[in-house]
Amino acid sequence: MTRVLHGGGKKYMPHTDAELREMLRAVGVGDVEELFDRAVPPALRLGRALDVPPALDEMSLRAHLRALAGQNADPARAVSFVGAGFYVHPAPASVDTIVRRGEFFTAYTPYQPEVAQGTLQAIFEFQSMVARLMGLEVANASMYDGASSTAEAALMAMRVTGREKVVLSAALHPYYRDTIATYLDGGHGRLETVAFDGASGATDATALAQALDGQTAAVVVQSPNYLGVIEALPGLAASAHDRGALCIVAVPEALSLALLRAPGACGADIATGEGMAFGIGPQYGGPALGLFGCSSKHVRAMPGRLCGETVDAEGRRGYVLTLSTREQHIRRGKATSNIC
Repeated sequence: MTRVLHGGGKKYMPHTDAELREMLRAVGVGDVEELFDRAVPPALRLGRALDVPPALDEMSLRAHLRALAGQNADPARAVSFVGAGFYVHPAPASVDTIVRRGEFFTAYTPYQPEVAQGTLQAIFEFQSMVARLMGLEVANASMYDGASSTAEAALMAMRVTGREKVVLSAALHPYYRDTIATYLDGGHGRLETVAFDGASGATDATALAQALDGQTAAVVVQSPNYLGVIEALPGLAASAHDRGALCIVAVPEALSLALLRAPGACGADIATGEGMAFGIGPQYGGPALGLFGCSSKHVRAMPGRLCGETVDAEGRRGYVLTLSTREQHIRRGKATSNIC
């Protein structure tokens, strides 16, 4: 039963009287107030009942929550700005049907392959799809969202090249630019932003070429960009490669890759993006799904984890985390990302 504790109904906890007595006895106090007296200075306590309305019955509470939800803007009727990254897409019923199949659910994290084959296969199939979409040889399954994925790509380019400068297009999503700046803060690198052409809305290719120098690790552009313009990626990538830098292409609208040439086919060394459109609704800003692909020659510098397909001692197909240089369980300070 849920019980009201001492103190005039100020505190609520889902424990029985017997459970409370047992816990208090274990820590050596007589009641909850005594416990708080020891741990919380008086100046930090509220000292009065919370200013909240009385409890509602279930039906009244549902009606109240519906009324609150009705005050939100409906994303299905809102204007969808072309380059801003979050969109309403219909998700076929087959998406839920496939992802809810029992064989893809396992009772443990993917770090123990013998008990996590379903999860590992789902990761492997996801990586394979992303690699094909991006036109690159490998893709991981570890990124939180498009912005942090792009920031991780900038750090990766710095590791690969040994350089510290990253050149950003002003037509890159401002949230992506802010996230990259946060990741590189503290002396890890320096940023330079180049303008977009006021007439076309595309990144100014001449200004970008002039910004490149011998310390440039990467050029970061978005296509379609924040203004909805499809960038001339081959030329931008060639400018980066001419100065020994990598080309990073961010794709906030992943479904655009069904129509446009893949970033890898346009010269990108690393491609990042937002995968929310593959079956997650906008939900007023989240959750999101980061995409990350790169060429195989840079795979050892790639952040996150990589699932591979193999065979066991009896020749049966199986899956395993082939690379997983994340800080929480391997390599520590030398890990290629700290996304956890």
